[in-house]
Amino acid sequence: MHDETFEPLHPDRLTWAALLAQWVEFARGAIGLPDDEAGRRLRDAVPDIIMLQAVWFALERLDELDDEQRALGIDRAGVLVERHAAALHRRWVDDPMPPQVVELIEDAERALNKARLGN
Repeated sequence: MHDETFEPLHPDRLTWAALLAQWVEFARGAIGLPDDEAGRRLRDAVPDIIMLQAVWFALERLDELDDEQRALGIDRAGVLVERHAAALHRRWVDDPMPPQVVELIEDAERALNKARLGN
C-alpha cells in the first residue's frame, strides 16, 4: 500500500481551462446573427468570434487564478488570439472587416498585452 498525500482541492481557485470554458458558454449565448446573405460570412466566422470574446472575458478575470495558472493562461491566450485573429483577417482579405470584428480583435490584443505587462 502506498501512503500518498494529495493537495486539498481549492474550489475558490479556477484553472485557465475552466475560466475559458465559462466564457465560451457566455459568448455562445451572446452571438446573434442575421439570417441573410450578408450574415453568411459572419456565421462562418462564429467560432473565431466566440473564441476571441471568450479569451477577452477570461483575460479580464485573470486575477481569479493563482500565479502558475495565470502564466499558463496568458501563454494560451496569446496562441488563441493570434490564431483566431489571423483566421478573421483571412476571411475578410478581399473586403473591409466589419468594425465590430476589428474592435473585438483590438480588444483581445489589448487585454493580452495588459495581462503580459501585469496590469
